[in-house]
Amino acid sequence: MIRQRGAALLLVIWWLLLLTGLVAAFAFTARIEALQDSALRHRVGGQLAAEAGIEVAALKLGNADPNQRWLPDGRPYAFAYGGYEIQVRVQDESGKLDLNAADAGLLANFLVALGVAPDRAQALGGAIQDWRDPDSLLAVGGGAEDRDYAAAGLPYGAKDQVFNTVSELRQVLGMDDATFRAMEPHVTVFTATPRPQAGFAQVPVLVALGLTPEEAAAWVAQREAWQPGLPIPVGPRGTTLAVAGSGTYSVASRAVRTDGLAVEVTGTLRMGDPAGFGQLYAPLAWRVGEPD
Repeated sequence: MIRQRGAALLLVIWWLLLLTGLVAAFAFTARIEALQDSALRHRVGGQLAAEAGIEVAALKLGNADPNQRWLPDGRPYAFAYGGYEIQVRVQDESGKLDLNAADAGLLANFLVALGVAPDRAQALGGAIQDWRDPDSLLAVGGGAEDRDYAAAGLPYGAKDQVFNTVSELRQVLGMDDATFRAMEPHVTVFTATPRPQAGFAQVPVLVALGLTPEEAAAWVAQREAWQPGLPIPVGPRGTTLAVAGSGTYSVASRAVRTDGLAVEVTGTLRMGDPAGFGQLYAPLAWRVGEPD
């Protein structure tokens, strides 16, 4: 009888321990799911706030009043929205090098301006040109065609067609991640013009166009200090501010909450008629992520 009672007591204790473990596991799982749900809600909230920055930029870029219109020269515009601090930068695509139109020499000068060694810059500029051109001839000064990709052990050759996206640069022979990241903010596939518009270009592009680094930095600072209504500034070597945009812009919108949570949305927008009836813009590219 005593043994039976002891066994029953042990069984009860075992069940209590099992139930306690189940409750603890359930509570732990519920806690994790609550944290995940909170993080997801906050991230979605940040994304929506950053996307609101892009919508505001589209409205400002299309403002009929030139004194209220945002300038697409990379300067920051900031405002508060929904508990977030929003910072928006708009860059006219015409101020970038077009990967499908810039020649190998201009690309090489641009790479040198980014800190790439001259010999490597020349070879890489040629490889970019060879990637897009339809022939099998190496660019002047060096480049990369199918045989060079094969010799490097790559399972593909030169595309022999235009770049469809900037990210295709990663596949060009000789490209590395650091060089790609340095190039990415300053190159485009949307303008089809052989030379960028200096009035909107940033320092590396201006140096590629022939300005010294000091002249380029001074011009960008002078340009970003200009406000509508003031005399239009003239930069070094006759460079002037382009006050009217081309209609195609890259927009980077960063939303930062008071606790430091940050989300950035970047998009390339084409304004005006090509956007279609009832739309402010047509999105050509879109990316969501945490700021670098």
